[in-house]
Amino acid sequence: MTQKNEAILNSIKGENVYSVIDKFLFHCEFEKNLSPKTLQAYQTDLKQFTNSLDFSENSHSILLIDKTVLRKYLGTLTGFSPKSMKRKIATLKAMFSYLEFDDLIPANPFRKMNIRIKEPHRLPVVMDQQEIRRLLKSAYIEKLKTKDKKSYAYAVVVRDITVMELLFATGIRVSELCTLGKQNIDRDSGLVQVTGKGSKERIVQVVDPEVLNILREYFELFRAQILDTGFFFINRLGNRLSDQSVRLMIKKYSIIAKIAKHITPHTFRHTFATLLLEEDVDIRYIQKFLGHSSIVTTQLYTHVSSQKQQQILIAKHPRKSFRMHDISLSE
Repeated sequence: MTQKNEAILNSIKGENVYSVIDKFLFHCEFEKNLSPKTLQAYQTDLKQFTNSLDFSENSHSILLIDKTVLRKYLGTLTGFSPKSMKRKIATLKAMFSYLEFDDLIPANPFRKMNIRIKEPHRLPVVMDQQEIRRLLKSAYIEKLKTKDKKSYAYAVVVRDITVMELLFATGIRVSELCTLGKQNIDRDSGLVQVTGKGSKERIVQVVDPEVLNILREYFELFRAQILDTGFFFINRLGNRLSDQSVRLMIKKYSIIAKIAKHITPHTFRHTFATLLLEEDVDIRYIQKFLGHSSIVTTQLYTHVSSQKQQQILIAKHPRKSFRMHDISLSE
């Protein structure tokens, strides 16, 4: 054993799993400044991990966690989806990397463990132009049907339209939309300041006149609550609109519009990116709009529809520049 490893072992004598988990979560919250949602996911994953441990009553040492323990834990994850399994493993890897970096353990037990979880590749659900039009139209019709413009029912419909219009106009995530503050939206210029993953900020601009008009109308209807809470989107209790409320709202209007696809707030994001791509917008611009750090992620979110592929190949393929039916033996 090297002197360094011996020193580490001596320094963590008595250190147990639960105390190092607390240190890791503290590091994530106050040093890495991770979002509450990510912290909650880490806590859930680590609690599940500790529940799987088979320690003796007198010892919960972090040093007892080796490859054998980790492999046994991986065996308990078989009932989860590949995506969930990958997240839970990533949580543990992040913790053990931190522990090794801070010399809280002599070596990372994940080192030399070759873990591969195959996740099926699925194309995202995307609405075509007719479907997004039908969805928005269903909400605008509900607005027209509500005669009393001073009623709360009218205000709610205007809010619902504003939410869906903004999701489609900007491609922002539902979590980003629900945490928008009153200062994040300039109703005159249409500039929307979005705080994304990792607290990264980006600016997306709303340019459509109809979307700007509904934004202004919504603000006037909810002005008092917005100024009181500081959040832009408000629920019936006068609090910040939740992600789940937006999901239920979109489900309601997709049923009214008789759209068979499973439409979620993220479907608007996929649709925003895909339709821009089909309009030949450079994928690097789409990457910036979506707030992706890597263009690889953007490519996963976007795909060219088969109809667009057909249009491109008919119009652009070089084979159309020559024909074989008019050749002759004299050539």
